[in-house]
Amino acid sequence: MSERTTTRRRQLGAMMRKLRARKALTLEEAGRRVGVSKATISRYETQSGPVKWIVIDALCREYGATDVERQAVVRLAKEAKQQGWWSSFADSIPESMNLLLTLENEAVRESHFSCVYVPGLLQTRAYSMAVQKANEVPLQQAEIERLVDIRMKRQNILSRPSPPHLWAILDESVIRRVVGSPAVMREQLGRLLEATDSDSPITLQILPFSRGAHAAALGSFVIIGGPEPSLDVVYVDFHTGSLFLEKEEELKRYRLAFEYLRAQALDMEASSAMIHRARKEL
Repeated sequence: MSERTTTRRRQLGAMMRKLRARKALTLEEAGRRVGVSKATISRYETQSGPVKWIVIDALCREYGATDVERQAVVRLAKEAKQQGWWSSFADSIPESMNLLLTLENEAVRESHFSCVYVPGLLQTRAYSMAVQKANEVPLQQAEIERLVDIRMKRQNILSRPSPPHLWAILDESVIRRVVGSPAVMREQLGRLLEATDSDSPITLQILPFSRGAHAAALGSFVIIGGPEPSLDVVYVDFHTGSLFLEKEEELKRYRLAFEYLRAQALDMEASSAMIHRARKEL
């Protein structure tokens, strides 16, 4: 397994650190409880080396993990060597994207707040191409095509048998900003309207300018939901890099912000009406 395909392993380590910290055990105490060394516990909490799922299972029990948490972590341990669909791209994408794709592949829900562009999971190909072409560092056409291919492939999680529930709140600027051309934008707004169909695993709200200041003035973010809230991760994409936040106080802050945004945004019917108006005006 190459260094670029160990993102499940990385997530496993993060979960094990979180569970041990919640129980307030040292590495040595944790190892003693299951009959392994302090070094082994440390290695299990990092990206280095293989893991034994039966030890992971025992540790989860000692840490007081719920059944759902334990099953999720053990599944990660068993699948640590498996490669995702993006493995063929792994050597040429940032590690942060590698981790995002891994988390997203395991997600049961995603909560998005976007204040610049339509979330990648809802972008049309033409819109995504226009976004990539707007990069301040000009990209070769082949590179743009590759990045867009990855983004389009990501969207398949919404059509799998048990898709994650996607709750997207878009600032009004997202639907007003003409990305690419009026024709590209009309197609994109049409895609957003399709996403509100009753059979869709998507909830879409618009946060209008008229609501004024809001709870996420610092920018866009995504809460990637695991099988249990304790396994959630917040993803924040900055212009110069990405952050993955998993501490409980960090999660609490972003969850609260999202709750406020949901309350401030228009309901789905009014949101659809605003998208229709924006599309008609193009």
